[in-house]
Amino acid sequence: MTTELRSTLSSAQLATAATALGDTDALLANSYPGDTGSRQPVHTVYVPGHKYRAGLAQQWGADAQAAVTAFGGIARLVEALDVPDAERGIIAERGIIAERVSAKLATEAIEDLRIDFEDGFGDQGDAAEDAAVVLAATELAQDVAAGTAPPFVGIRFKCFEAETRDRGIRTLDLFVTTLVRETNGALPEGLILTLPKVTTVAQVEVMVALLEQLETALGLTPGRLTFEVQIETPQVIIAQDGTIPVAQLLHAGNGRITGLHYGTYDYSASVGVSAAFQSMEHPAADFAKEVMQVAVAGTGVRLSDGSTNVVPTSNDPALLAATWQLHARLVRRSLERAYYQGWDLHTAHLPSRFVATYTFFRTGVDQIATRLRNYVQQNTEGFLDEPATARPLAAFLARGLQSGAVSPAELDERVGITEAELLAIAYPTRQSR
Repeated sequence: MTTELRSTLSSAQLATAATALGDTDALLANSYPGDTGSRQPVHTVYVPGHKYRAGLAQQWGADAQAAVTAFGGIARLVEALDVPDAERGIIAERGIIAERVSAKLATEAIEDLRIDFEDGFGDQGDAAEDAAVVLAATELAQDVAAGTAPPFVGIRFKCFEAETRDRGIRTLDLFVTTLVRETNGALPEGLILTLPKVTTVAQVEVMVALLEQLETALGLTPGRLTFEVQIETPQVIIAQDGTIPVAQLLHAGNGRITGLHYGTYDYSASVGVSAAFQSMEHPAADFAKEVMQVAVAGTGVRLSDGSTNVVPTSNDPALLAATWQLHARLVRRSLERAYYQGWDLHTAHLPSRFVATYTFFRTGVDQIATRLRNYVQQNTEGFLDEPATARPLAAFLARGLQSGAVSPAELDERVGITEAELLAIAYPTRQSR
């Protein structure tokens, strides 16, 4: 005897539920679309606005290589940074990382460059800043035309507080206007504008309005200009009324906000941390960054950690090694906490940045690749991963591939798929749109 399956709820009742949840559906689709899977730079390099010239990225790469050579070579640096054992053996793994970091410094030493007209430039007077901004935009256009500009590049201008607001907006205007003119409207694909020291949602709303006005006046496609927000004040973490502006401002950005960057020293000073204890790993820093992390979850907005002001420039090999070890440890710490980007302030930060990053993304790469291969081929031996597990495995491997830690040949050999197929596993919703 078969029992007829009958639903209790009618189609009309299901439709009522759908109507009641329509706003929720729209919120999830529009405000929490997830990560796109596009490349995120592993760092942002800051240079004073008046010191930027075309070809700067190559000069930084050469200077970084010179620092490594003076230390005794990349193999010695990799050993000093204690790259851990791996499936292929410690010597082989260190060799792979040494080779890839050397290639990185020679070909793409800077992934993201910020030409700084805020703290890195200071107040040199309006005439001097006007001239420096126009020159920087002109030099950037030459850098782009020559193919020597980093894949991501832009400026940081002064904040929108009353004292610096007019100057900041003028710098933003001059830079974008000059760059549009010098490139005939073909702005760099990875152009990023940085709004510092944000304290209220209103400042973000003004930034959106200004970008809309610039796009209209300069004949740019609506939405072409995007920006990142620097989190440097406690007021944007918890506001006067107890709300959390950092979460609200993301949704006031009208889809233009690409990242939140933590500002180590301004934020630390704002909450009263004395200079000797200001650090990326101070508990006050961790609290702010955890709030930022929750705020961006699901939005597709990227996170960046701040910087260390301890620079590896000593002539003492032991002290130099210790400073590189500190930087590498801080980079690793950020990566472990899902902050996949950070700031670098000196050419000598680049070697330890890339060694630490490549080591992180190569940790367990054989096991991850094997699990993904089993998932793709539906093998039943070993791990039985479901899509919810395969997605973060693929996302981790995708970041390793995009950073240069993992090669396309390794992806093909160990998983048997292309980068596009990998991204489709990692970000199925966004890749299918």
